Amino acid sequence: MATQALVSSSSLTSSVEAARQIFGSRSTQSTRRSASFVVKAAATPPVKQGADRPLWFASKQSLSYLDGSLPGDYGFDPLGLSDPDGTGGFIEPKWLAYGEVINGRYAMLGVVGAIAPEILGSVGLVPPETALPWFKTGVIPPAGTYDYWADPYTLFVFEMALMGFAEHRRFQDWYNPGSMGKQYFLGLEKFLGGSGEPAYPGGPLFNPLGFGKDEKSLKDLKLKEVKNGRLAMLAILGFFIQALVTVNTVVSVWIIG
Repeated sequence: MATQALVSSSSLTSSVEAARQIFGSRSTQSTRRSASFVVKAAATPPVKQGADRPLWFASKQSLSYLDGSLPGDYGFDPLGLSDPDGTGGFIEPKWLAYGEVINGRYAMLGVVGAIAPEILGSVGLVPPETALPWFKTGVIPPAGTYDYWADPYTLFVFEMALMGFAEHRRFQDWYNPGSMGKQYFLGLEKFLGGSGEPAYPGGPLFNPLGFGKDEKSLKDLKLKEVKNGRLAMLAILGFFIQALVTVNTVVSVWIIG
């Protein structure tokens, strides 16, 4: 019995040692011998991702949580909005990064939609009655002069309902990525499963041309999108201010004029 117990104990010890080797662990004896080495290695700070990127008015505090892993991250956060422990701690930093991408896309579409009718009208591609400045199309009553199938207020409520539905589903997908592919949606749910990254769902509906097939090209496209989105958000703000102050459009002042 004693011999069997000794053999069993020896087998168990051998199994533990083998498991430690498989999972990258060392025996107790070797760990003790290399304890000082491990401590010295842990004391060396790792190189952060994007450490060689250009910085825009970055601070020591902002660089503690902005490590360059996000597209267009240059350490710029003077208000600490993305600081999980600072002034922006009540908002999820991932949601802020996601919101910047989405609002940048809306702004890019808005810029095109604001200037396209005037430009197309000036070259005769659209009728003069529809080639109106964006702020005269019912957007800012009573400045709006164009009559659609309903009055501006009815259109506003209708658009709010449609956008509210779309935004609700988008938030659901952000909170639980892939969930939209599991809910029935007129047979389109198989295209709404996403990629696991809510800001970049991909697939035939959101990336029909198959951009960003490899990691490097996808990274470059993400950076370009963020940069152009930021520029478009500033441009839209300029459109608003110019329309309210000068009652002119960008096209009439800078392009046609």
